[in-house]
Amino acid sequence: MSDPEEKSPFTEHLGELRDRLIHSFIAVGLGFVAAYFFKEQLFDILTAPLVTAMAKSGNAKLIYTGLPEAFFTYLKVSLLAGITLATPVLFYEFWMFVSPGLYRDEKKYILPIIILSLIFFIAGASFGYFIVFPYGFQFFLGFTTETIQAMPSMKEYLSFASKMLLAFGFVFELPLVLTFLSRMGLVTPAFLRKNRKYALLLFFVAAAIITPPDVVTQIMMAMPLILLYEIGILGTRFFGKNSKSDGENDDEQEEEIPEFDDDPGAEDIDKDAFH
Repeated sequence: MSDPEEKSPFTEHLGELRDRLIHSFIAVGLGFVAAYFFKEQLFDILTAPLVTAMAKSGNAKLIYTGLPEAFFTYLKVSLLAGITLATPVLFYEFWMFVSPGLYRDEKKYILPIIILSLIFFIAGASFGYFIVFPYGFQFFLGFTTETIQAMPSMKEYLSFASKMLLAFGFVFELPLVLTFLSRMGLVTPAFLRKNRKYALLLFFVAAAIITPPDVVTQIMMAMPLILLYEIGILGTRFFGKNSKSDGENDDEQEEEIPEFDDDPGAEDIDKDAFH
């Protein structure tokens, strides 16, 4: 009989990967078809912050400059919604593919990490949609005059909104990244606290690159990054590798403390030394 711990041949891994990818594509395809029936409503939800901001200036309409632009924009919205609907299946297929090659301790951590990653991503995208978008669009539309009118197109807005939501979703993963690096022993809480000032500078530079060139949006991205950095420091302190090793070192130091015996013979020796 073959050893159950023996690794599967490379071709079997490729076959399993193919099956997992096929299942994932089918899930995305079904989600795309289901979302296409509600494409107008989904696009209205996506454009709600912009439309609300534009309504204050008296023009709450988006345009499309090419004949197929609206059609392809709805296709892209449906595809993004389909991927979102298929996310549970995608995570399940990913877990079923990687779990056989993981140790028991690794399996214990990877599933919570996946769930927390999804939660942090949704929190970041929601922060961008509900907080950053209204203030950012209001700032951009503030340049409207009697002779200058904002006329955003469907394609441009979808590209802008999707990039911004992805950016905010990914930057909210910072605490998990720092905790993961700490578990690998690459960073420590002391190192993160010592280099806090450099991290703050890096956050503002990254916000200036990722966000549009206005101070308001840049600050609204940099401030959550600062808070997430502090949360990451707490994560490295409680869940990092060094926290465990520090506790072990403390235990070792307690064990190494010498204990003095109440040996009556020792007192006699000291007394004899003085005579």
